[in-house]
Amino acid sequence: MRIGIVGLPNVGKSTVFNALTAGHAAASNYPFTTIEPNVGDVVVPDRRLRRLSALFGPKKTTPASVRFVDIAGLVAGASRGEGLGNQFLGHLREVDAILHLVRLFDAADVVNPLGSIDARRDVEIVETELLLADLASVEKAHEKLAAKARTGDEVARAMTAVLEVLKAGLAAGKAARTLGLEEPAIKGLGLLTAKPVLFVGNVGDREDPGSCSALVGLAEQRGAGHVLLSGKVEAEIAELPEAERTAFLKEMGLGASGLERVIEAASALLRLRSFFTVRGEEVRAWTVTAGTKAPRAAGTIHTDFERGFIKADVYRFEDIDRFEKEAVLRERGLVRTEGRDYEIQDGDVCFFKFNV
Repeated sequence: MRIGIVGLPNVGKSTVFNALTAGHAAASNYPFTTIEPNVGDVVVPDRRLRRLSALFGPKKTTPASVRFVDIAGLVAGASRGEGLGNQFLGHLREVDAILHLVRLFDAADVVNPLGSIDARRDVEIVETELLLADLASVEKAHEKLAAKARTGDEVARAMTAVLEVLKAGLAAGKAARTLGLEEPAIKGLGLLTAKPVLFVGNVGDREDPGSCSALVGLAEQRGAGHVLLSGKVEAEIAELPEAERTAFLKEMGLGASGLERVIEAASALLRLRSFFTVRGEEVRAWTVTAGTKAPRAAGTIHTDFERGFIKADVYRFEDIDRFEKEAVLRERGLVRTEGRDYEIQDGDVCFFKFNV
């Protein structure tokens, strides 16, 4: 899972990036501190993986991972070359989802270039720049294909029709994901507004109910996810030893860290499912999208597994968590044999059988 972080200057992107990744991105009181994109890979916290590792005692435990990409702050006019963020929009075309960070805190020691807290205004500035960047890409692609379409090329004509729908929608201020187009038709265009969005409100030390409510309302209007967190508090959590974090979260009245809440919300947006393998010397977590069938899931491990797929032995994490031994699960009929049409479910533990 790859998540791109966008937002206006001085919303706390580098601070939140550091908190999420325990990284060391530059963070300061000045706009455009981030010039080169910051990239950080973090493991997905998963209690189930830790439990499986304790049960099977492997030499190696490998969690799923998330890559965060933090680009420079976007400003009004970024798509026309204003500021620095427009240089890095290309980095976002490769991500799976966009984390749109919105400033909901007021702090005298952190300059607010726009002078006030206004979630709607800030969100719309960034959305406009992403729309304009997409519109420029679509117009360029349409121009290249139009002549070919006029010669009668059926593929070009079909794609031109898609591009015309996109042009009209984007020009009207509608995100590509809202235009009812099938994903395969637009996947290769790398459109920023086709990607799922997770709004994250950076609330500072204390939440302001009005600002938080405004952001949550915007997210719900757009069918997007939302998380409220304090970049400052999350940075403190990231500095703590693992053993002390649970107590600190409890003291702060938080059920989970910002990283856990962001990953959970992003996974829900992307309809991701985690499954596990426990054979050999490794226990490992894998991630697929909802609806992925067993052969394709096997292919995430190795392409040969998908090509030669025969069947899979599958049981639920909840069952091994309760009974602790595979032999007991087999005795109780809790290990199933599934074929090519089986759709992987979140929490499945799988052993794939294949013919090389």
